This record gives sequence, C-alpha cells and structure tokens, in this order.
Amino acid sequence: MTLGSQLAWDDTVLPFQLDASDIRGRVARLDGVLDGILKQHDYPPQVEALIAEMALLTALIGQTIKLRWKLSLQVQSKGPVRMIATDYYGPENEGDIARIRAYASFDRDRLTDGAPFEQVGEGYFAIMIDQGTGMTPYQGITPLDGASLAACAQTYFAQSEQLPTRFQLSFGKSTEAGGPEHWRAGGVMLQHMPKASPFAATSEGTGDVLRSDDLLEGDESENWNRVNILLDTVEEMELIGPHLAPNDLLLRLFHEETPRVFDTQPIRFGCTCSEDRVRQSLSIYSARDIEKMTTEDGRVTADCQFCGAHYDLDPATVGFEAETQGGA
Repeated sequence: MTLGSQLAWDDTVLPFQLDASDIRGRVARLDGVLDGILKQHDYPPQVEALIAEMALLTALIGQTIKLRWKLSLQVQSKGPVRMIATDYYGPENEGDIARIRAYASFDRDRLTDGAPFEQVGEGYFAIMIDQGTGMTPYQGITPLDGASLAACAQTYFAQSEQLPTRFQLSFGKSTEAGGPEHWRAGGVMLQHMPKASPFAATSEGTGDVLRSDDLLEGDESENWNRVNILLDTVEEMELIGPHLAPNDLLLRLFHEETPRVFDTQPIRFGCTCSEDRVRQSLSIYSARDIEKMTTEDGRVTADCQFCGAHYDLDPATVGFEAETQGGA
C-alpha cells in the first residue's frame, strides 16, 4: 500500500465508551513509534512483526494507567524468540505525551519460515505496573495461550483480572511515495466495564483457562457478543490506512451503541536510560566482578537494548566498593 505523509491520528490512542452496552475501549495507531523502536536493531521480519504487535498491545493497555506510572508487558518463551519486553511510561502531567520502548532477544539460527507467533514457544505472558517510589509493584502472569500475542493478552485479562477483553489488530509494512518501507500498526481494544461477578468466580471456563464468554451471562453476554460481531466487520485498512480517522471508525462500527470518545493520548518512542541508571545497576557488583567486565581498553561499557545508547565508564567509579568509598 502507498500512504502519504504522517496523519493527524498517527501515534495516538483514542479512549471511548459504548454507553448502550457498558463497554469501554481504545483505538490506537502506531507509526513513528514503531520506526523508533525497530531501527535500534537488525530484527528479522518475524521478530519485527512480534514487536509491532506487542507495542500495539502495550499502547492499548497502557492508556489506562495513571500519570507517571509505568506499565510493562513481557513474553518469556523457550522458542526462537526468547523474550519480548515493552514499557509504557504514563505522561508526567495531563496532556503530556506518553512514551513507549520495546525490544526482543532471539536466536537467529532457530527462526523458521513460519508465522511470527510460531517463533514463540512454551512460556508466559506478564503484565507489570510500577506505581512509583514507595509503592509495591503489581505483577500478573499467565501461560502463553492462543494463536497470537493478542490472544495471550485476552487470556490474561480473563484469567487474572476476570475482565472480558477483545483485541482486533492489524500491522504490517507500508511504503510511502518515494520512501522506504516502514511498519504501521493499528488496533481496537474492547473491555467490559469491571463488575464483581459471582458467575465469573464459579465458572470453570474452557479447561483450566477462563475465556471472556465464561465471565458474562444474560444481557451482559448478549451485549458483549453483539459488539464483538460488529468489531468483526472491521477491515485491516480501516485500522492502519489513511482514509478513516479513529472517530469515524467508531461511528462506522458502533453507531448504534452510542459511542462516546475522550481526549486523545499522543505517544512517542522514548527511553529512560541514563548514565546514573547504569551506575545504579552496576552498584551491586564487587570490584572483582567489575574487573571481569572491564574491556582491554580499561573501560566498563554498557549498551541500552531499548534505544541503543552506549555508555563508557571508568571501572574505578562503579561497583559497590566505589559507591562505599564515594559515600565515606
């Protein structure tokens, strides 16, 4: 597909609510954000696709966290793609820009020609929320289940949060006129408004894994199924193409559900690494450990996997002995 210059709704998340069915959701578009993430490493196409999907999930889920909080998604697996890690940093203040970073570790010689999710083996999907200094971080983990990372996220919310959740995502490479290929991603997240449900507590679900359908009954189940049928009509180009703004997409899909939109959240690629953070991470090591990390040139170096920043430090100034001497 050929697309023009950046669109007004690129790199944004639009929250909405369907008042007629008691369902909330978000519409997200990631474009420049993905360029910032993926250019840091020479990822194979299968890995790029997994990172694009994971970053899109992170944007859709992260929009709900509070100011200055940090949300992290992580996949750990025994497959060729060993880990995918993403961070979403909530805005410092209302109206500010949120930031996302992501990277993956993988065994290149184990990758196959199969679909991207086939590169992920047995493992787990985790969501973590850091609420700041003095607060206990939240962490929820569920086994990898389904045929995509989006399916794993749906299982997580049903199993760990007992919240019926649905993702409809589209991502792929596009070509702008006269420019190189780059990744674009777009998606919709639906989530039933949280309520205490004795039905959810007693349902056995499908095997040992709860699904969204296991959490609802009566009118709630009917509303959820109806809205999901409407979401099934969305086309891939409606999610990532240049011709339908998120507001118009919601009206096209859910006009009978009385959609109500809220303020759009802009998102950018961003990293929080710094020399101070590198020094802090090295402060747990002894002088002997630091000596093993020292290069032939007599330096301790570190590279940020998220943004590619390179740090070059004097070994005499890092490690816990150095900290102790400095603080004495």
